[in-house]
Amino acid sequence: MPTIVSINVGQPQTIGTEKPWVSGFLKNPVNQPVRLRSTNLDGDGQADLEHHGGVHKAVCVYPADHYPDWRTTLQIPEFAWGSFGENFTIAGLTEPDVCIGDVWSIGQAKVEVSQPRQPCWKLARRWNIKTLALQVQQSGRTGWYFRVLDEGMVQSGMEITLLERREPQWTIAEANRIMHHDKHDRDAAAKLAAVPTLSPSWKATLRNRVEKNVQADEQKRLAGGDAS
Repeated sequence: MPTIVSINVGQPQTIGTEKPWVSGFLKNPVNQPVRLRSTNLDGDGQADLEHHGGVHKAVCVYPADHYPDWRTTLQIPEFAWGSFGENFTIAGLTEPDVCIGDVWSIGQAKVEVSQPRQPCWKLARRWNIKTLALQVQQSGRTGWYFRVLDEGMVQSGMEITLLERREPQWTIAEANRIMHHDKHDRDAAAKLAAVPTLSPSWKATLRNRVEKNVQADEQKRLAGGDAS
């Protein structure tokens, strides 16, 4: 049974002295029960509310199963739970096991998968590895986000139970493939963008890509003198 091995929260703070930056990336484990609300966990916060947090990114999730490989690859043996800035570190689930729109229960709370995580520059800066965000993205080991359907108390050690799977073909792994690798697969992008439970930001990105691809095809057709 998939289990939350760590719940991690942190408030925005200034990091560094030479070139200080503000972020809520630094998370600390909490062992006591904590309330999961519609936009975040009690005690958690984000500095950049335009790109982080909110209804569709209420909880950042990262698989515990990826940590051993990252510790070896990055040669950072002290990588502890929460090192990717995630709120929930979950054992027993990875990107091929989770689908857009999945509804899961955690104690009293009910959550829904909204999109894969897209790691930003703060992950790279936190660990002083310039390519880290790209490595995470290209590897497909991105984690994902939950939106909150029912608020409730959650705690590390709780099991996470699948209640409903409406889009079995749209795993987090497949969504990552379309977004980051097969960028010219216009049909797949359009189909993914049409998934009702996909976050609005991902829908907008995919629809914009499809539109640009259509325009590019039309320009090529016209340049080739195809008057049909």
